[in-house]
Amino acid sequence: MDRLILFRHGKAEAESASGEDFDRSLTDRGVGESAEMGEILANLGMIPDLALVSTAARARETWEAAAAHFPAARLQLAPELYNADPGVVRAAAEAAGRDCRTLIVVGHNPGLQELTIRLLKEGSSPPALVARAQRQFPTAASSVFLIDANGRPAFDGLFFPERWS
Repeated sequence: MDRLILFRHGKAEAESASGEDFDRSLTDRGVGESAEMGEILANLGMIPDLALVSTAARARETWEAAAAHFPAARLQLAPELYNADPGVVRAAAEAAGRDCRTLIVVGHNPGLQELTIRLLKEGSSPPALVARAQRQFPTAASSVFLIDANGRPAFDGLFFPERWS
């Protein structure tokens, strides 16, 4: 993997019809901001070969909203990403990333935000950037890292949806 994109799911409803967190769907805002983030990434040439997506409803719907901008991306559902800690997210990304150049992981906070912060620190990013990621990683936010041959991250972008905030 040459590039890793961490994409937090879009804004979800407070409760699902089933009462289960896993089944919460996106709101209209969540669909819109997810589609917008897909457009932002695609316009910047950050186009995944593979999408590793949590099986929770809101993550799957986030990918569905963004996927129109990535028609060649393969989808791999990953149940282990549901509310995963940063170590689990990273391990899943490293395993899936062996077979692609650009991987997008669609999942949940706090795991994605915490992994973003870890990767920023590992890549010796400026303290102000680390602080920004610590303060804010809203729904449909994406962090992007270039990954070198030794697996070291380098910051490549931090993006927030604008139209739906």
